Amino acid sequence: MPAVQLLLLACLVWGVGARTAQFRKANDRSGRCQYTFSVASPNESSCPEQGQAMSAIQDLQRDSSEQRAALESTEARLSSLEALLHRLTSGQAAAPWDTQEGLQRELELAYRDLVRDKSALEEEKRRLQAENGDLARRLESSSKEVARLRRGQCPQARSTSEDVPPGSKEVSKWNLENVDFQELKSELTEVPASRILKESPSGHPRSEEGGTGCGELVWVGEPVTLRTAETLTGKYGVWMRDPKAAYPYTQETTWRIDTVGTDVRQVFEYDLSSQFLRGYPSKVHVLPRPLESTGAVVYQGSLYFQGEESRTVIRYELRTETLKAEKEIPGAGYHGQFPYSWGGYTDIDLAVDETGLWVIYSTEAAKGAIVLSKLNPENLELEQTWETNIRKQSVANAFIICSTLYTISSYSLPDATVNFAYDTGTGSSKALTVPFKNRYKYSSMIDYNPLEKKLFAWDNFNMVTYDIKLSQM
Repeated sequence: MPAVQLLLLACLVWGVGARTAQFRKANDRSGRCQYTFSVASPNESSCPEQGQAMSAIQDLQRDSSEQRAALESTEARLSSLEALLHRLTSGQAAAPWDTQEGLQRELELAYRDLVRDKSALEEEKRRLQAENGDLARRLESSSKEVARLRRGQCPQARSTSEDVPPGSKEVSKWNLENVDFQELKSELTEVPASRILKESPSGHPRSEEGGTGCGELVWVGEPVTLRTAETLTGKYGVWMRDPKAAYPYTQETTWRIDTVGTDVRQVFEYDLSSQFLRGYPSKVHVLPRPLESTGAVVYQGSLYFQGEESRTVIRYELRTETLKAEKEIPGAGYHGQFPYSWGGYTDIDLAVDETGLWVIYSTEAAKGAIVLSKLNPENLELEQTWETNIRKQSVANAFIICSTLYTISSYSLPDATVNFAYDTGTGSSKALTVPFKNRYKYSSMIDYNPLEKKLFAWDNFNMVTYDIKLSQM
């Protein structure tokens, strides 16, 4: 390029807005004369990083392509206008459609297109200006945040022998002066869980390490609804998990029986808690003998239940789907002789606690008072029996925790109580007033799960759980 043209270009750049410029000439390595000029950027204090520069170049190239296309389109329209004007002024012969009026319409259409393009370009210009302003504000905000972080001081962490496990140490610290990526490292020391887990997930104290977890019931939480029965046969029923699960079952496997109606034989099995919550059974057992009422339990891989219209307790092994044992409970009332206050043929109620398998019932000899018997889970032989002074038909339900029988005052009152406790260790009973909520006002089954330390209940189509709290022994 001639030197004069270079000088003119430099002057043009200077006029665009540069404040300083340098122009020099020198021979290159091959001896050829080279002219060089440099211009300071009017709005950039420093050159961007390589990645930013590439991004900016790509944006400029894209904008340049768009502007080039717009210019070419405009030039084409201008050329068309010039041709039309030339034909109008020169009086050339026109095609049949090329009349004066036709040319006038074409001019109007071309002018409208130009006006529309101008409006679109102005709108794009406003949008770009708004984006530029937004980017500027974000940059200013980021700069202020960086400055604030650099000025700020983090409070010094206080370490005590109770908070930091012995042998643990800090390997790296956060550098406040550096806002770049930082990798923090630490070394941890393993400690026994008993030193950390002072409470259960529900917020209530756990049992001490090595303890039995037994004590007197002092608190029952609000009911938590897990599932609602879909049909009328589920108004009352029983649902359970095995506190001593045997292969192929796990602590998560759940069983459910809807007990409304006659000839109740179906037992729904759910391998996973999620299946139980959604109502998708993995298997349905059909019992060889129908069961009665809501007193069934699952223990060590077997379902224990009362046979229909009998005082017989039956053991059904779930894995093999066979009856393994059955035993008549001597003198036990059945089929409505000594039920709980809500009825439902709840004469014989099976229960499980930390010590094993129990049966709750009454007899003519006991004059309707609750009788407790400890059962052998293999052959259902009665190992020991206690007669209480609590009338069975005066309470709504019962369960056993740590060899102590507890009863519920009402199955329908929203604010009921755990009203009696009978301790088989001392053979004595006492009155209690532990609040108990019947949220749905028809609790037909209440059992204790010693593994989960919760009460399982069936309340008017709804399967619910209750957290509990026991006092220390």
